[in-house]
Amino acid sequence: MNKAMSNTVASSADISVSLSVGIVGCGWLGSALAQQLIKEGVAVLATRSNSDNTAQLQSEGVEAKVLSLPAEQGRLNSHVIFNQQCLVIAITPQFRQGRLDYAEKVQQLVVGAKASSSVEKIILLSSSAIYNGLSGLVDENNKLDFSADKVSLLSQAEQAVLLFNESNDKLTNRNGYVLRLSGLVGPSRHPGKFLLNGRMLKSPQAIVNLIHQQDAIGLIQALLTSDLTGGIFNGVSPTQVTKKQYYQAAATALKLPAPVFEEDAMLSGDKPKIVSGTKTQAALNYRFVYADLLKWLVQGE
Repeated sequence: MNKAMSNTVASSADISVSLSVGIVGCGWLGSALAQQLIKEGVAVLATRSNSDNTAQLQSEGVEAKVLSLPAEQGRLNSHVIFNQQCLVIAITPQFRQGRLDYAEKVQQLVVGAKASSSVEKIILLSSSAIYNGLSGLVDENNKLDFSADKVSLLSQAEQAVLLFNESNDKLTNRNGYVLRLSGLVGPSRHPGKFLLNGRMLKSPQAIVNLIHQQDAIGLIQALLTSDLTGGIFNGVSPTQVTKKQYYQAAATALKLPAPVFEEDAMLSGDKPKIVSGTKTQAALNYRFVYADLLKWLVQGE
C-alpha cells in the first residue's frame, strides 16, 4: 500500500461498494479521483465535453459519457449522470479564456439533480480564488469582495449547490457541499515548471495557498462519506511559507536557476492572504498526506 493510500482519512476507506459517483468534468483531478474510487469498489461514471476526452477516460478503465454544458435543460435532465447517488462537479470556470458561463453550467447541473430521484449529494469543487481581494487570515465565514466578476460567478455557483439542501421533494436527505480548493500541485504539476520560461515572479512575500492532488482527493472522499448536512469547506495544505521560499525550493528541486522576483511591497500594507483549513480538518477529521509541501518538493513524490 502506497503512502497516499495508507494515510487517507479513515472514513474514506469505509466508502460502500454500493455507492455510485458521477464526476462531471473529469480532468486532471477528476481522473485521479475516479481511479481512486474504482480501486475501492465504487461505481464511477465520468463526463467530459467531447468524445475524444471520453475515449481517453475509457481507455484508462473509467466509464465515461459526453456531457457538454451549457445545454438545453430538458435534454440535460435525461443524462445518465443523474442516475448516480453522488455528483462531484469538477468543471473548470475557464475565466482566463474569457468564459462567463460557469455559474450557469453549475446551476443547470443542480436543476438536473433536483429533477432526479437518484442524486442525494452534490460536491462542487470550487476555488479559493473566491477570496480574491481579501488579505490576512480568511476562512469560510469571510465576507467576499465582489468587485471582481470571477468572485461573483464562483459565489453564484456555490449558492446553487448549497440550495440543493432545500429541495422541496420526497428526498429529504439531499445535501450540497462546496470544497474551495487552493492551487493544485501533484503529478505533472510541479511548481518548479512555472519557472522554466524564466519570467519574473511577483509578490515574493505572499503566502502560498496550495494543496496536493492526493489530499484534494482525500477531502472529496471524506465529504462523500460525511454525515454533515452540507456546507462550505476550504481545501488547503497546512504549509504556510512565502512565495519566495517556496519557488526557491522548487527551483532547487528541479536544478533550475534561482527564480527572480519583483521586490514589490504588499499593496496598501495589506497582510499576506492565508487560507484557513481549520474548519475542514476539524469537521472531516482529515489527516493530510502532504501536510508539508516544501518536503514534497524536495522528495519529489
